[in-house]
Amino acid sequence: MKEAHMDVTGKVIVITGGSGVLGGAMAAHLIQQGAKMVIMGFREESVLAKLKELAVFGGDPLGLAVDVLDENQLKVARKQILDRWGRIDVLINAAGGNLRGATIADDQTIFDLEIKDLKSVLDLNLMGSILPTLVFGKAMTEQKHGSIINISSMAAQQMITRVFGYSLAKAGIDMLTKWMAAEFAMKFGDGVRVNAIAPGFFLGNQNRHLLVNEDGSYTSRGKKIIKNTPMARFGNIDELNGIVQYLASDASSFTTGAVIPVDGGFQIFSGV
Repeated sequence: MKEAHMDVTGKVIVITGGSGVLGGAMAAHLIQQGAKMVIMGFREESVLAKLKELAVFGGDPLGLAVDVLDENQLKVARKQILDRWGRIDVLINAAGGNLRGATIADDQTIFDLEIKDLKSVLDLNLMGSILPTLVFGKAMTEQKHGSIINISSMAAQQMITRVFGYSLAKAGIDMLTKWMAAEFAMKFGDGVRVNAIAPGFFLGNQNRHLLVNEDGSYTSRGKKIIKNTPMARFGNIDELNGIVQYLASDASSFTTGAVIPVDGGFQIFSGV
């Protein structure tokens, strides 16, 4: 039996980066909870593949190939969604990623950065959340109700080696969250909320080789992370579902501007 206060049944939820691993996992959970889902991704083939994967859960999700850095494409998508359902209840800004040239390897210094890659990482992770927030947030302010969920990171909370560009972008996400939360509440009322979740270290295809060796043992970087995580393990991607559902539901009606860690205690531990 569903807890009524956490219920997302019938809510129209848009997930940018919904064709990816993180966004797709969130979509699968929320569809099973009765949400009306919009999967947005950069490549049409990836969106179609994700829709096929999600078909087992029912719910008839809408798939849209959209570049989150193109304001006009976002506006067209907003119209398609409003034409179909008449409202947008939740936006999850899950589009993001990293590039090798925006990271600093162990044998490199900051002067080895590739500026083109750095700009791309900043654009995708930060502007790729700002633009959807403005476009879909407009619909929410007009209907006086909605929830925007950004994806921050432990890399925004403290200096984590190597991920220079990603860290800068995610630090921007934290301020975007706080700024938009105050702006919407003060100028459009208390019905539109903006929050973020800050995942700790979760094993995925992108980072697995950095954290785990082929034989299953931890790499040197993996060992450092585990040593500084009180729960002494990496997260499972489905462990984000609870906080996402809370922020998407009316249970979080008095929660705005929060950046909530889901990190096994990494943020609060000094390691000594």
